[in-house]
Amino acid sequence: MRPGTILSFGLVSLGAAMVLLPFVWMVSVSLKPHNEIFTPEVTLLPQQPTLANYWQALTETDIPLYLLNGVIVTGGILLLQLLITVPCAYALAHRRFPGRALLFGAVIAALLVPFHVTAIPIFLAFSQVGLLNTYAALILPFIATAFGLFLLRQAFAQIPAQLIDAARVDGMSEMGIAWRVAFPLGLPTVIAFSIFSVTAHWNDLFWPLVATTSPELATPPRGILFFRDEESGDDIGPLMAGATLITAPLIIGFLLAQRRFTQGLAGAGLKR
Repeated sequence: MRPGTILSFGLVSLGAAMVLLPFVWMVSVSLKPHNEIFTPEVTLLPQQPTLANYWQALTETDIPLYLLNGVIVTGGILLLQLLITVPCAYALAHRRFPGRALLFGAVIAALLVPFHVTAIPIFLAFSQVGLLNTYAALILPFIATAFGLFLLRQAFAQIPAQLIDAARVDGMSEMGIAWRVAFPLGLPTVIAFSIFSVTAHWNDLFWPLVATTSPELATPPRGILFFRDEESGDDIGPLMAGATLITAPLIIGFLLAQRRFTQGLAGAGLKR
């Protein structure tokens, strides 16, 4: 094996270890009894593994409710994002209309604007119409996504124009082409975008802190704050068990969709 290959492998392994170490430590602490957590020695593997921390996290806190809220919010956001983004991306890729290039430039410019810039106007508007402290307040600000529109437009632009014309000749409507031709062909990119969307909004803490105050509407990161402050305090074991339960769905989902995710990113290159 060449020295360059060995060096590259070593650097990749080091980077992977640095990224994975906090997660491994989190799972390790969640399986340790209390007397093994606060010791002078640092041990990665628990000497007496226990699931008591998980039982406490599930029975003495509202972790199941936080997970359910996370599914409702991220699922609602993703569904509405796709309903809006797929037809818009198809129109930008395969329809000719005045101002199309200018509109696409505006989409790219919108990528540069962080959500925090618009958070205060959105908060004030929701306050006026009485939407704060609702699921709608957690979902509606994110249904228009410049990133998703850009990513899917790039994927749909790679579909041959002859295929789109053939569908039109067969009498298919433009909306039908978007959902029955472009959407299936761009499915790897759609899956890649879905992973980005679910991960971002599952882990989002800023907007739930701003838009909601009720514990019944807490998403997983917001719920962890309630759990830490009100239930566990210095009881680190159940806290780490709760964090593991909240992180596990994302890891499992990514592992199941890993191949499609890679294909989607490769298929959304900056062509055309």
